[in-house]
Amino acid sequence: MDDVALAYDDGPLPVVAQDADSGEVLMLAYADREAVERTRDTGLAHYHSRSRNALWQKGEESGHVQRVREVRVDCDGDALLYLVDQEVGACHTGYRSCFHRTIDGEVVGERVFDPDDVYE
Repeated sequence: MDDVALAYDDGPLPVVAQDADSGEVLMLAYADREAVERTRDTGLAHYHSRSRNALWQKGEESGHVQRVREVRVDCDGDALLYLVDQEVGACHTGYRSCFHRTIDGEVVGERVFDPDDVYE
């Protein structure tokens, strides 16, 4: 089967990373063609940093990698879903998910590491 056409012309695509077993949404990031190719080649989640305009592998500093089981594309080809096995936490603030609080500021997620110990 041929690859699905992706809408890279408008820039990097949004990528939702979701725990493959629990369905928990872990994070939102962006991927360009190079990031998606590296993800498919290595089985590890790669993204495009919009602030640094560079490729990065999730967990390259922390060791908290995302092993990608499957990459899905939405119906318009302009967003991706990575179904992953997350090592430790996805959020740089120490939580398992970047979506660890409500809009009212209530913390509802689990803190799984101390960022001061990981990002010195």
